[in-house]
Amino acid sequence: MSEYFSLSDCDVIGFDLDHTLCRYHLKETSRLIYESFARYLVEQKGYEKDLLNLTPATWDFCFKGLVVDLEDGNLVKLAEDGTVLRATHGTIDLSTEEILKHYGPKREWKHFNSLNTSFTRSAKYYFYDNYFDLPGALLCGRVVDMMHKRGNEVNSDFWKDMLAAIDHNYNTSAFKEDAGTYFPSVKRDPSRYLQPCSESVKTWLRSMKNAGKVLLLITSSHSDYCRLVCEHILGKDFEELFDVIITNALKPGFFSLVPQQRPFRTLVNDVEESEGLPSLDKPGWYSQGNWPHLHELLKTMTGKPDPKVVYFGDSMRSDMFPASHFGKWETVMIVEEMEGEGVPKSDAAMSNEAQVEPLEKKGKFEEQGMKSPSAVSNQWGSYFVDIHKSGGGDEESQKLTWCCHCIHKYSTMAIPSVEHIADLPLDYKFPRFSPDKPCTTGYYPRPPNSLLKRCESLS
Repeated sequence: MSEYFSLSDCDVIGFDLDHTLCRYHLKETSRLIYESFARYLVEQKGYEKDLLNLTPATWDFCFKGLVVDLEDGNLVKLAEDGTVLRATHGTIDLSTEEILKHYGPKREWKHFNSLNTSFTRSAKYYFYDNYFDLPGALLCGRVVDMMHKRGNEVNSDFWKDMLAAIDHNYNTSAFKEDAGTYFPSVKRDPSRYLQPCSESVKTWLRSMKNAGKVLLLITSSHSDYCRLVCEHILGKDFEELFDVIITNALKPGFFSLVPQQRPFRTLVNDVEESEGLPSLDKPGWYSQGNWPHLHELLKTMTGKPDPKVVYFGDSMRSDMFPASHFGKWETVMIVEEMEGEGVPKSDAAMSNEAQVEPLEKKGKFEEQGMKSPSAVSNQWGSYFVDIHKSGGGDEESQKLTWCCHCIHKYSTMAIPSVEHIADLPLDYKFPRFSPDKPCTTGYYPRPPNSLLKRCESLS
């Protein structure tokens, strides 16, 4: 395999939608998502009203890549070998001594092997790896704090309520029925939450299509929400940019399940036809579906027995792992955390932000210092690297986080946003991640600060 990756070598270029093609105003969206979950717990499940009160400082806790252990209410940050780098009970830090007491001298988290090899959901833990459910990590921590304060024993029962809150706000009929808090708010004021794509991204998509590439959009969002987002970020004619649009794709099952379990369905007025399709025979807009049937269609469309596909996504669990593991696709991971560690924002993104009307003159949260969920956290540190203290606290070594290790293992390359590469020629050669190369190789336009520092300290 070449040590470089180029879009011009690919026959098919696929995109996830949310936090990949569509960038959100993270602070606004995170507050909305937190409120939509918390309001459900308070209004429907009788939880304390105090859950709805947040200070800007509270947001430092919101950090991608945490795993909540549903059996004890701990949240953990893992190293690449599954050892616990940092942990909290609820939102309260566990000391090194408490970590050693809870996880043993080797600091081993017992469910690591099942999470690390398959990324499957479990009744025992939940992995927060995307911005759509991330505010739930903060809510989880605060719920555990409240149970503790009341002297209640923490067990996984509270999680049933959390799942009900997620379903109430995000289920496929919620958009149409104006249910929950999330969809009605975004429908009312899309520009408060969604960032339009720059002209350079739209031109880039057209140039790939003009170069004969097949363009795919594969999202787990339902068709009605997908249309709202795409019209806002790409314009009313967004459908012309893509050959195939797949909504309600229910990733990662889209890649991992056999076709009989999840056939493609056609849509009529955003309602799925009850009868599944035996195969895909032409481009168009479909719902649900599976990777093998899509692969057959791509063979026909490209005229190649084994078309080369690249897929852009932001979730390790839903995009990178299944697309590379099951689909054997090239994968480009969108890692907004790179911007929190010294990687400059793209010019297009900067001018885009400048054009957006300031929200009530940037709103009170901005002035009081709400951290963006993609920035480095004081409580959790860097998304990529962390200090590992051995027992006794004397020896310190820098370890890659498990999330960082997964990026290197399941992605071809990583970028902070598609804006960062939209102005480059299609035959631009990007260095790809490789076990034989330094761990800084594979990030474009440059690696995050913490990885650079780690490499310097090792050399």
